[in-house]
Amino acid sequence: MRVLGIDPGIAIVGFGFIDKQGHKLVPVQYGCIQTEAHTSDSLRLRQVYEATVQLIDKYKPDAIAIEKLFFSRNVTTAMIVSQARGVLMLAAEQKGLPISEYTPMQVKQAIVGYGKAEKKQVQEMVKLFLHLSAVPKPDDVADALAVAICHAHSSGLQQQLNGAYKR
Repeated sequence: MRVLGIDPGIAIVGFGFIDKQGHKLVPVQYGCIQTEAHTSDSLRLRQVYEATVQLIDKYKPDAIAIEKLFFSRNVTTAMIVSQARGVLMLAAEQKGLPISEYTPMQVKQAIVGYGKAEKKQVQEMVKLFLHLSAVPKPDDVADALAVAICHAHSSGLQQQLNGAYKR
Protein backbone atom coordinates (compact mmCIF):
# COMPACT_ATOMS: atom_id res chain seq x y z
CA MET A 1 0.00 0.00 0.00
CA ARG A 2 1.35 3.44 -0.95
CA VAL A 3 0.25 6.39 1.19
CA LEU A 4 0.61 10.09 0.47
CA GLY A 5 0.80 12.06 3.70
CA ILE A 6 0.11 15.78 3.51
CA ASP A 7 0.77 18.65 5.89
CA PRO A 8 -1.43 21.36 4.38
CA GLY A 9 -0.39 24.98 4.01
CA ILE A 10 -0.39 27.81 1.54
CA ALA A 11 3.27 28.88 1.64
CA ILE A 12 4.56 25.33 2.16
CA VAL A 13 2.72 22.06 1.68
CA GLY A 14 4.67 19.13 3.07
CA PHE A 15 4.22 15.80 1.31
CA GLY A 16 5.55 12.32 1.84
CA PHE A 17 4.96 9.08 -0.02
CA ILE A 18 5.63 5.86 1.87
CA ASP A 19 5.06 2.22 1.01
CA LYS A 20 3.76 -0.17 3.63
CA GLN A 21 5.23 -3.59 2.90
CA GLY A 22 3.95 -5.91 5.60
CA HIS A 23 5.20 -4.37 8.84
CA LYS A 24 7.91 -2.38 7.07
CA LEU A 25 7.57 1.29 6.06
CA VAL A 26 9.66 2.43 3.11
CA PRO A 27 10.05 6.09 2.07
CA VAL A 28 9.37 6.62 -1.64
CA GLN A 29 9.58 10.40 -2.10
CA TYR A 30 9.11 13.42 0.11
CA GLY A 31 9.46 17.17 -0.12
CA CYS A 32 7.36 20.28 -0.25
CA ILE A 33 5.33 22.42 -2.58
CA GLN A 34 6.16 26.10 -2.10
CA THR A 35 4.31 29.18 -3.29
CA GLU A 36 5.47 32.79 -3.41
CA ALA A 37 4.24 35.07 -0.64
CA HIS A 38 3.45 38.11 -2.78
CA THR A 39 1.16 36.43 -5.32
CA SER A 40 -2.61 36.20 -5.21
CA ASP A 41 -4.24 33.54 -3.06
CA SER A 42 -6.04 32.17 -6.10
CA LEU A 43 -2.77 31.65 -7.98
CA ARG A 44 -1.16 30.03 -4.95
CA LEU A 45 -4.12 27.65 -4.58
CA ARG A 46 -3.89 26.76 -8.25
CA GLN A 47 -0.18 26.04 -7.89
CA VAL A 48 -0.82 23.79 -4.86
CA TYR A 49 -3.57 21.95 -6.72
CA GLU A 50 -1.58 21.44 -9.93
CA ALA A 51 1.56 20.31 -8.11
CA THR A 52 -0.50 17.84 -6.07
CA VAL A 53 -2.13 16.38 -9.19
CA GLN A 54 1.33 15.94 -10.76
CA LEU A 55 2.63 14.18 -7.64
CA ILE A 56 -0.39 11.87 -7.52
CA ASP A 57 0.00 11.04 -11.21
CA LYS A 58 3.72 10.34 -10.81
CA TYR A 59 3.74 8.30 -7.57
CA LYS A 60 0.26 6.73 -7.75
CA PRO A 61 -0.70 6.45 -4.08
CA ASP A 62 -3.46 4.08 -2.91
CA ALA A 63 -4.61 6.49 -0.20
CA ILE A 64 -4.21 10.06 0.97
CA ALA A 65 -3.78 11.07 4.61
CA ILE A 66 -4.05 14.74 5.48
CA GLU A 67 -3.63 16.57 8.74
CA LYS A 68 -6.71 18.26 10.16
CA LEU A 69 -6.29 21.91 11.01
CA PHE A 70 -5.88 23.18 14.53
CA PHE A 71 -5.71 26.93 15.00
CA SER A 72 -6.19 28.76 18.22
CA ARG A 73 -5.36 32.34 17.21
CA ASN A 74 -4.97 33.48 13.62
CA VAL A 75 -8.30 33.20 11.80
CA THR A 76 -6.89 34.71 8.59
CA THR A 77 -4.23 32.02 8.37
CA ALA A 78 -6.78 29.35 9.21
CA MET A 79 -8.99 30.46 6.32
CA ILE A 80 -6.33 30.30 3.60
CA VAL A 81 -4.89 27.03 4.92
CA SER A 82 -8.44 25.62 4.93
CA GLN A 83 -8.74 26.65 1.30
CA ALA A 84 -5.42 24.93 0.53
CA ARG A 85 -6.72 21.81 2.30
CA GLY A 86 -9.76 22.00 0.06
CA VAL A 87 -7.78 21.99 -3.19
CA LEU A 88 -5.55 19.19 -1.86
CA MET A 89 -8.62 17.10 -1.06
CA LEU A 90 -10.16 17.98 -4.42
CA ALA A 91 -7.07 16.67 -6.22
CA ALA A 92 -7.33 13.38 -4.31
CA GLU A 93 -11.09 13.10 -4.82
CA GLN A 94 -10.80 13.71 -8.56
CA LYS A 95 -8.30 10.84 -8.75
CA GLY A 96 -10.73 8.58 -6.86
CA LEU A 97 -8.43 8.18 -3.86
CA PRO A 98 -9.70 7.54 -0.33
CA ILE A 99 -8.93 10.43 2.01
CA SER A 100 -8.30 10.03 5.74
CA GLU A 101 -7.90 12.93 8.13
CA TYR A 102 -5.93 12.95 11.38
CA THR A 103 -5.61 15.56 14.09
CA PRO A 104 -2.13 16.58 15.24
CA MET A 105 -2.84 14.75 18.51
CA GLN A 106 -3.72 11.53 16.67
CA VAL A 107 -0.52 11.76 14.62
CA LYS A 108 1.62 12.33 17.72
CA GLN A 109 -0.09 9.42 19.49
CA ALA A 110 0.57 7.11 16.54
CA ILE A 111 4.20 8.18 16.09
CA VAL A 112 5.44 8.79 19.62
CA GLY A 113 2.78 7.11 21.75
CA TYR A 114 1.87 10.39 23.44
CA GLY A 115 -0.64 12.85 21.98
CA LYS A 116 1.10 15.91 23.41
CA ALA A 117 4.60 14.98 22.27
CA GLU A 118 7.03 17.69 21.24
CA LYS A 119 7.61 18.35 17.53
CA LYS A 120 11.26 17.28 17.87
CA GLN A 121 10.18 13.88 19.26
CA VAL A 122 7.88 13.32 16.28
CA GLN A 123 10.63 14.28 13.84
CA GLU A 124 13.12 11.88 15.43
CA MET A 125 10.59 9.04 15.35
CA VAL A 126 9.88 9.71 11.65
CA LYS A 127 13.62 9.43 11.04
CA LEU A 128 13.74 6.13 12.96
CA PHE A 129 10.59 4.59 11.43
CA LEU A 130 11.79 5.31 7.89
CA HIS A 131 15.51 4.62 8.51
CA LEU A 132 16.50 8.08 7.28
CA SER A 133 19.96 9.53 7.82
CA ALA A 134 18.53 12.91 8.90
CA VAL A 135 15.24 14.51 9.89
CA PRO A 136 13.54 15.79 6.71
CA LYS A 137 13.47 19.56 6.34
CA PRO A 138 11.56 21.83 6.41
CA ASP A 139 9.41 20.71 9.35
CA ASP A 140 6.37 20.47 7.07
CA VAL A 141 7.98 17.52 5.26
CA ALA A 142 8.60 15.59 8.48
CA ASP A 143 5.02 16.37 9.53
CA ALA A 144 3.67 15.02 6.23
CA LEU A 145 5.67 11.80 6.63
CA ALA A 146 4.33 11.51 10.19
CA VAL A 147 0.77 11.76 8.83
CA ALA A 148 1.54 9.03 6.28
CA ILE A 149 3.02 6.78 8.99
CA CYS A 150 -0.02 7.43 11.19
CA HIS A 151 -2.29 6.31 8.36
CA ALA A 152 -0.18 3.23 7.60
CA HIS A 153 -0.42 2.20 11.26
CA SER A 154 -4.12 3.06 11.50
CA SER A 155 -5.05 1.23 8.30
CA GLY A 156 -3.21 -1.88 9.47
CA LEU A 157 -5.06 -1.77 12.77
CA GLN A 158 -8.36 -1.26 10.94
CA GLN A 159 -7.66 -4.28 8.73
CA GLN A 160 -6.90 -6.38 11.83
CA LEU A 161 -10.12 -5.23 13.45
CA ASN A 162 -12.13 -5.95 10.31
CA GLY A 163 -10.62 -9.44 10.16
CA ALA A 164 -11.44 -10.04 13.84
CA TYR A 165 -15.09 -9.11 13.31
CA LYS A 166 -15.46 -11.45 10.34
CA ARG A 167 -14.54 -14.53 12.38
